[in-house]
Amino acid sequence: MPATTALRRSLAVTAALPLLALAACGYGSQAQDDTRQQVVAGAKKVDGLDSVRIGYFGNLTHATALVGRNEGLFQKELGGTQVKYATFNAGPSEIEALNSGSIDIGWIGPSPAINGFVKSGGKNLKIIGGSASGGVKLVVNPEKIKTLNDVKGKKIATPQLGNTQDVAFLNWIAGKGWKVDAESGQGDVSVVRTDNKITPDAYKSGSIDGAWVPEPTASKLVAEGAKVLLDEADLWPDKKFVITNIIVSQSFLKEHPKAVEAVLRASVKTNAWINANPDKAKASANAQLEVDSGKELPADVLDPAWESIHITDDPLAASLRTEAEHAVKAGLLDQPDLNGIYDLAPLNKVLAAEGKPTVDDAGLGAQ
Repeated sequence: MPATTALRRSLAVTAALPLLALAACGYGSQAQDDTRQQVVAGAKKVDGLDSVRIGYFGNLTHATALVGRNEGLFQKELGGTQVKYATFNAGPSEIEALNSGSIDIGWIGPSPAINGFVKSGGKNLKIIGGSASGGVKLVVNPEKIKTLNDVKGKKIATPQLGNTQDVAFLNWIAGKGWKVDAESGQGDVSVVRTDNKITPDAYKSGSIDGAWVPEPTASKLVAEGAKVLLDEADLWPDKKFVITNIIVSQSFLKEHPKAVEAVLRASVKTNAWINANPDKAKASANAQLEVDSGKELPADVLDPAWESIHITDDPLAASLRTEAEHAVKAGLLDQPDLNGIYDLAPLNKVLAAEGKPTVDDAGLGAQ
């Protein structure tokens, strides 16, 4: 198989990469309180289901899933149906789990959602809601790079070839009029594909001069002396672009619409609580991440990372369409047919019942 073909087929296989966990403290310390995770006594099973299986990453950008789990909000809405959880480190494994029926609903980034939809001919998943926007920055060594023009000729890391941040950086480079071979990363800028887990060490060693990365990797680099040169949000209308979506198996959506609505209702209520109580929500996400990974983030990383992520019900569908266009322009993706990737009818039903404005699918709705 030609390298370019293989690359195109593998585009968007990663979501925002794994983020380190938050430090345990405060309000959310009840993460292991089993009473929050138990089925509601005497409650009926939703759609007659014994369980609903939810997947997510142990990432701060998946705060809705983290907080909703820790606070027992998913279980509350599903009543007598047990919520079961699975955590993932990368988009392909979560898509595989959805395809195999190991999970029913998942929180995931835009690139693997696009990839999963396209590779299945539009048959395996639907995006049914939003979760988070923002949280991606270009951070650099201030001794080597003082202005955006200084990025030319430097070595800048992205998480993975063809992932969401890689495509965004390549698009930004093209906008500057610079030339880079998308596959090799070589050209007027050296694009160095580096796992987020080792990017801070690469920065400290001097093997990279900066990185276009999601949080909290960006804030980890800042803690090592890097400076934020550009917040990707500044490049988008209203400073909003999708970083996390909610997806569902199409078969599960068709067979168990009430269960899907219950999960979306829990998501909407969780997002409202997060936005109304940011400090408590940060501590709650903190506690769940500690349970999931046993790791911590110091305050100087956690606080700015949390500040830069916007929690939202809106899937920001227009930005997903634009991200796909950027990948095509970079030569990393054949023109995809995204018609039908969204089914926002269940979410809009929930939003209307909660007295909230409905959201738009940018013309990519259910067919």
